[in-house]
Amino acid sequence: MLLRILDRLEETLIAFMIAGATLVIFLAVVQRFAVGVPFLYPIASRFDMDWAQELCIFMFIWMAKFGAAYGVRTGIHVGVDVLIKRLQPSIQKAVILFGLMCGAFFTGVVGTMGATFVYGLMGTDQTTPDLEWPSWMVYACIPLGSYLMCFRFLQVAWHYWRKGELPHHDAGHVEGLPDPDDPATAHALGRDVQQ
Repeated sequence: MLLRILDRLEETLIAFMIAGATLVIFLAVVQRFAVGVPFLYPIASRFDMDWAQELCIFMFIWMAKFGAAYGVRTGIHVGVDVLIKRLQPSIQKAVILFGLMCGAFFTGVVGTMGATFVYGLMGTDQTTPDLEWPSWMVYACIPLGSYLMCFRFLQVAWHYWRKGELPHHDAGHVEGLPDPDDPATAHALGRDVQQ
């Protein structure tokens, strides 16, 4: 139950950051061009959007940190496994588990260093240039995203150790659309599937 909530929260945050950054960029571009139109100038000049670029950068940074954790969970990160697939199954499993534990260790170290950095920033009055937000709020994505990614590496390692399966992403599958290789879907579409 808690894992499902965490999964949805992760996905919602990523989607919100992408949609929000897209909307902010769109509004900033509209405002910039509206200032150049004489009859729209009085209205457009009231809305100063100099902060839009900074906000979008922050949103993309947060999205990337949490997107990396999502990538570990769903198996969409690129991996080179040509040599690993040639190993004996027992050695292959040990090498994959070692790689997953190295990923967990690295992201745990980055998260701890990021938490130390953010904690140090909390005692200062540093703010962002345009939005004037406390800097620690922006950098909080480093420990949060790194610890989440560490957890995802451990989650994948545990699942692989117990069941021998890694998350795999099918690039041809679109969530919410029927699978064209499914016999029931193919029949509904009027195609015959050869078995």
